[in-house]
Amino acid sequence: MPKHRPGNCPFPAPEMNNPLKMRQEKDFIGVKELDDIALHGIHSHRARDNFPDNTPFHIEWYRAMALTKRACYTTAAGFFSEAAQQYDLEKINMRVVSSANLAALASAADECAKGKHFEYFLVPALSGGAGTSINMNLNEIIANRALQMTGHKPGDYDLIDPIEDANIFQSTNDVVPTALRVAAMQLLLELENAINELRKAMEELEKRYRNTLRIAYTQMQEAVPSTYGRLFSSYSDALSRDWWRVSKCLERIKVVNLGGSAIGTSIAVPRYFVAEVVPRLQQLTGLPVTRGENLSDATSNLDPFVEVHGIIKAHAVTMEKMVSDLRLLASDIHGTRSLTIPKKQTGSSIMPGKVNPVIPEFVISCSHRVYSNDQLIASLAAQGCLELNAYLPVIGHALLESLKLLISSDTSALSHLLRDLEIDTGISETRVMSSPVVTTALLPLIGYKKAAEMAALMKDNGMSILEANEKLGYVDRAKLKEILKAENLVQGGYRLKDLEE
Repeated sequence: MPKHRPGNCPFPAPEMNNPLKMRQEKDFIGVKELDDIALHGIHSHRARDNFPDNTPFHIEWYRAMALTKRACYTTAAGFFSEAAQQYDLEKINMRVVSSANLAALASAADECAKGKHFEYFLVPALSGGAGTSINMNLNEIIANRALQMTGHKPGDYDLIDPIEDANIFQSTNDVVPTALRVAAMQLLLELENAINELRKAMEELEKRYRNTLRIAYTQMQEAVPSTYGRLFSSYSDALSRDWWRVSKCLERIKVVNLGGSAIGTSIAVPRYFVAEVVPRLQQLTGLPVTRGENLSDATSNLDPFVEVHGIIKAHAVTMEKMVSDLRLLASDIHGTRSLTIPKKQTGSSIMPGKVNPVIPEFVISCSHRVYSNDQLIASLAAQGCLELNAYLPVIGHALLESLKLLISSDTSALSHLLRDLEIDTGISETRVMSSPVVTTALLPLIGYKKAAEMAALMKDNGMSILEANEKLGYVDRAKLKEILKAENLVQGGYRLKDLEE
């Protein structure tokens, strides 16, 4: 048995591990020899040869495919059982898959849903054929594993066939996109939780440094006094919006076309199956999947993926803005900095003691990968032609990749950036009191010209605002100290009584 591997195409074919024991499989194109115990078959073998891509298929999609097929097998069992009570199925010439075989297929699908047998999934992330290779590879794995469970050898397709049995009442065009939605919904829930944990950590920073003064910047120039609490509150609110938007994504992606068969008309599928399979999938996954009212629309149009990816792209923007700010504030370029990010690893092989902002750089890299995936998804979703979009495999890969990148980005930022972020409150407040921009707070009392005079005095002589005011005598010292309290500087406007002596 070949060892489990995270990828597909770049590795030797499993059948090469035991060249002395081979089996032959054939399709209408020709014949292939495979390892006698391999769970994949001729269709996956051809796909691996035809699509020499090194990018591994997402195991989350593989597992969701298995769950989707599990729902199909239990629904098919229910259909055959009910039909047998009303009709003599032999007389109406219906091909029946036995309850024993359906049970074996369901058990094999259960194993795949747990991630087992993934080493036999040969189809890479990028493939042609609208996902047919994805569907057939899993059909072969499930059928061959079911054969083993019933005491037979892989390849004994007269007993359990990858197409006739493992693909019962299914089409690539409804199973593969349905499974993609299931995988995406599962990752969206994970992303939602990751954003929420990040938001809570940011709220803690906001509370801890609510009244820690800092200089605010516009266009990378000193602007007006503010607080770190205000800075962190802006990130917290942005993350809250991201959380809210992501929490609504399930509504946008929950409509599936399972039961729609090739183009959404449910051709060659029993009405019982069409009505029952999605509720069974809902029970299996615990997700709010629902059957589309127009299965043709749900099959041919992939705009929900464009919409969902646009929403998660907004979170990538939030993350890049946030970590870029923190990286800048913690940089040597910033001068005497009050904010320090955690030292996570040695920064240079030649410059001793150098430490780089690797976590912000990782997050920024993830964000830009998401931006590029967004363009890919939008352009290929538009490439859908008539009843189907042939580019679902790469669209699905890009969507799942972006979700996983953002989960990793959030997790890393939480564990390795925010939790050990430090602020020297003494340095920060000293810088504010020594910066000419703090005189902006005095405009309502002394006007622009006197405030500008005070700012120039501070700048030319390296004075604090208290020292400059002592020399100019524009504001009562006690009154000035009251104005310069952090909570008053950021209180959100002033009242007339605030100007009273």
